[in-house]
Amino acid sequence: MKDRRRQIVLAATAGALALIAVRHPTADFRIETHDVRDLTPHKVQAAIDFGLVGVSVLYTWTSRSIAH
Repeated sequence: MKDRRRQIVLAATAGALALIAVRHPTADFRIETHDVRDLTPHKVQAAIDFGLVGVSVLYTWTSRSIAH
């Protein structure tokens, strides 16, 4: 009885570790509107991880001084 319970616990632990090791899907959104001549564009970057799914957002833009 104890051996059977131990096998179940070990299998459950191995399964949980396998689930943790698997990389979860992440949506990656990039909106790059900066001028290609701008070597240091302004940017806003955020990432949110919900545990099972992650979302990453990047938005870049060029300041007016370089655009003109």
